[in-house]
Amino acid sequence: MRYKTILLGAIAGVVLSSTAVFAQNQEQPPLGFFVTSTMHNGNLGGLAGADAECQQLAAAVDAGNRTWRAYLSTHSSPTQPAVNARDRIGKGPWHNANGIMIASNIADLHGDVQRASNIINVVTAVTEAGNPVNGFGRAEGSPNEHDILTGSDSHGRPFPSGLNRNHDYTCNNWTSDSVDDHAMIGHHDRMSGRNTSWNSSHTTQGCTLEAFNGSGGAGRFYCFAAD
Repeated sequence: MRYKTILLGAIAGVVLSSTAVFAQNQEQPPLGFFVTSTMHNGNLGGLAGADAECQQLAAAVDAGNRTWRAYLSTHSSPTQPAVNARDRIGKGPWHNANGIMIASNIADLHGDVQRASNIINVVTAVTEAGNPVNGFGRAEGSPNEHDILTGSDSHGRPFPSGLNRNHDYTCNNWTSDSVDDHAMIGHHDRMSGRNTSWNSSHTTQGCTLEAFNGSGGAGRFYCFAAD
């Protein structure tokens, strides 16, 4: 009887050890996409400042070992070419804090081949810590914050500059907090009475945080792991 007990104990130990190894092999994919938990006006310190914010937020949840980029476009100037948000964020795939893959590559993210081929929505577009961001389906009395800064058209590129000042939809390349400037935003919850695009829905009323609040936002932006 004692031999049988020892044998059963040994078998149980092997099973538990095998289960642990299997669990390790089934680890959640690394964080590669989130909406910033922090709120901002339109002066992000340019692309460099926005990238640094992504890096800092990722580091706070133990994902700082990756190279992080803000999903933001900038328009051209006499000394600098335009920057496409889509060209800054690597090749994918990208997973959120809950291990859900929101897109496998750039083409799927932007619907280059088939529209609406990513799964960015109010459930999947969470913060670096996995917390939801308020959209249309929010608790009563809480603010709608579904406007996400992008400065981009639906393909992840800036709007043409130089036609008139209203075509600067980047808060002056993310250096302005003026009420006279504007930014293009997307809707992370894919809900709106107008355009439901995740990255190109409408412009803001200005580049102050108050202006962002006025159109349903809080100056949040998307961060992607580019490596």
